[in-house]
Amino acid sequence: MKKNWEVKKLGEVCEIKTGKKDVNQGNPNGEFPFFTCAREHTYSDEFSFDTEALLIAGNGDVGAVSYYKGKFEAYQRTYVLLNFKNISPRFLFLILDGYLKQTVSKHLQNAHELFESYLQSVFANPGDGWEEKKLGEVCEISSKLIDPREELYVDQYHVGGANIESMTGRLIDLKTSREEELISGKFTFNNLMILYSKIRPYLVKVARPDFSGLCSADIYPLKPIASILDRDFLYFLLLTKEFTDFAIKGSARAGMPKVNREHLFSYSSFFPSLTEQKCIVAKLDALSVETKRLEVIYHQKLRDLEELKKSILQKVFNGELAGVCS
Repeated sequence: MKKNWEVKKLGEVCEIKTGKKDVNQGNPNGEFPFFTCAREHTYSDEFSFDTEALLIAGNGDVGAVSYYKGKFEAYQRTYVLLNFKNISPRFLFLILDGYLKQTVSKHLQNAHELFESYLQSVFANPGDGWEEKKLGEVCEISSKLIDPREELYVDQYHVGGANIESMTGRLIDLKTSREEELISGKFTFNNLMILYSKIRPYLVKVARPDFSGLCSADIYPLKPIASILDRDFLYFLLLTKEFTDFAIKGSARAGMPKVNREHLFSYSSFFPSLTEQKCIVAKLDALSVETKRLEVIYHQKLRDLEELKKSILQKVFNGELAGVCS
């Protein structure tokens, strides 16, 4: 902050009001916007405001800031900043924008931590009846190396380490063996298997494919023994910090960090019944979906904030917002 800048409370540079209590007032086919804490609606009851204002959500998308100029109404839990004193509302928006980014980033971090916390707790606190087994007792690698140029395989998708997104398991930028012009031996896999990248285990690259294809020789196609282990339970087990730490310890070598098969299969964990495994997986999947939904929302908010900030700064640089500071 510059030396000659003054520190003021928000209430000293603008008036703060709230909208009306009844969100159902007005005509849904009206022409003037009605602001709530989640999104903009259209109503045409008597106007609450006709001015240049900043609107801040008091619940829902708490802290979300919008700029509007004209006639509008607002819900009671939307804070309306107006009648600005010695400050441009657009400049104030930039200040609030920085605070909002911190808030959004914190929400994003919290979403990650919530899923991570539950994931770790499931495997760190085995219940009654859970049996301890080594990974080699509950899954296997049955796939053999094949020539990807053979007619049977040449048009199947190939999964390499670069195609698995860390932690999320999302498969990206897939191409067929023909498209990649593969010549070295590859493993086959199907939708009953888990793909685990043995290179750089700290990257946590684990995937649940829903199709049959080929994978790099640097990826283990793990096939759970169906009578003992649920495929999705294995997937979440391989995402845990405990397993990753174990894999990292066994991958130290002068060249590329790599987990060998013997070390992988020596990992020991507790396993519940198949029925309980499926219940746990359902909870983890539901939490994962919600976490990813929040991630999409928060990332979009950050992109929107950045674009709006660029737009306002461009207007400042072009002299379109004269008198930003009075």
